[in-house]
Amino acid sequence: MSSSQMLHPESTAAIQAVRTKAAARQRVVFVSGNFNIVHPGHLRLLRFASECGDFLVVGVLSDSISSNAQLSENTRLEGVAAISWVNHAFILRDSPELLIEELRPAVVVKGKEHENRNNPELAAVQSYAGRLLFGSGDTTFSSLELLRNETELINHSSIIRPRQFIERHGFTMSALASALEQMRSLKVCVIGDTIVDEYIQCDPLGMSREDPTIVVTPILTERFIGGAAIVAAHARSLGAQSVDFISVSGDDDMAQYVVGMLDSDRVRTSLIRDHDRPTTLKQRYRAGNKTLLRVSHLRQHKISRALQQQALDRVRESLNRADLVIFSDFNYGVLPQELVDEITEECRQRDIMIFADSQSSSQIGDVSRFKNAALLTPTEREARIALGNYEDGLVVIAEKLRERAEADNIVITLGAEGILIHPKVTEKGQWLTDRLPALNTAPKDSAGAGDCLLVCTAMALALGRSIWESAYLGSLAAACQVGRIGNIPLSAAELLVEINKSSDYV
Repeated sequence: MSSSQMLHPESTAAIQAVRTKAAARQRVVFVSGNFNIVHPGHLRLLRFASECGDFLVVGVLSDSISSNAQLSENTRLEGVAAISWVNHAFILRDSPELLIEELRPAVVVKGKEHENRNNPELAAVQSYAGRLLFGSGDTTFSSLELLRNETELINHSSIIRPRQFIERHGFTMSALASALEQMRSLKVCVIGDTIVDEYIQCDPLGMSREDPTIVVTPILTERFIGGAAIVAAHARSLGAQSVDFISVSGDDDMAQYVVGMLDSDRVRTSLIRDHDRPTTLKQRYRAGNKTLLRVSHLRQHKISRALQQQALDRVRESLNRADLVIFSDFNYGVLPQELVDEITEECRQRDIMIFADSQSSSQIGDVSRFKNAALLTPTEREARIALGNYEDGLVVIAEKLRERAEADNIVITLGAEGILIHPKVTEKGQWLTDRLPALNTAPKDSAGAGDCLLVCTAMALALGRSIWESAYLGSLAAACQVGRIGNIPLSAAELLVEINKSSDYV
């Protein structure tokens, strides 16, 4: 009688599932155990096991064969299946060696404490030239769950709400909640650069003895969509009825990643493939919540006239249903001036509001080239580069930029100092300028602040809300976003938590 005939049907089903999921050349690794309450030792072991091959399978011992199960088998299985390194987990109702004989994994991993004991699995793996390894991993894993929490969870307790600004401009938090609800009616078109952000979390090992170089080992890599792509994802996640995203990318795996992520976010994506450029990839190497190094893989040449025409055709089709257009420009050649002018003219003819942000690399970039926008959101540096003015005060800079771009409103972002809000001249001919401080007192990652501010403020303005109310809502959105690491689309529910927070104002 073969081992497969002796196995429990659930084990047979698990083996079939592994063979279906794992590619032909992937090395399968197998681990079994009780996994009562998943603790750091389990995580170290599973991380070590995942590094021993390509596809990690975990058998959680059933209640009937476990010697010291403290939780139900289903509860223990849920805990293991939630761990990102595990590719397939199931309840094991047979002895591990029987399962191993049939599954024939390339590697079986057990904890270091079993190395000098009797291991029935050894004979099973030796029967087909497999390997039995013992290891508990190292201690670097211990920060991984904390890193994931920093990535996914917003610390609302560090966000403040200035009362005086609200009182000066005569709106309420309930009005912000109403605006957020009304965003569900909006149809948004986003145009700009496609970027993938990759975060490589590292454990510092120390200083090299050969030269004064910091030595690290990567422990976790995460990817996020960035650039104009995350602006589109934010708009959809904040509740927009529909979002069109039009961009240029390479014909590569990064482009496929972007399409897949935006599809999951329910964004209508239209990528024009440029075979002369890769999809922009920006890597950040981090340790201890600090960025050590940034590496950018990109091209900055202007797209051809043929590609510009393709982009214009797709924008025109999108404008048939759009309420507002957001330009998210990184000056990598995706938005040449002639294309911007043609799209702007189309919007003018259709009476569609325009919003724009143009991030400058080095001394390249001019946010004022986006004419007749309802809102521009440059940094102070970007505003000064556009004007070539490094002497005047901020309010003068804001007004000169507004005049040159013929914009309705300017919001200059000031990093840790918050934002300066500058609308067009009032009926009395006076400048009316105000400032909001940064609303998150303990930011974790400022990379996505400008994107969130732009899209949320733009959507509120498109609903007819005042610049003050809109900028406040956008600032709250940015405060939520910088409370975690990486560009994850901010949801309306997450922002509503902050709007409805019962704590006192400052």
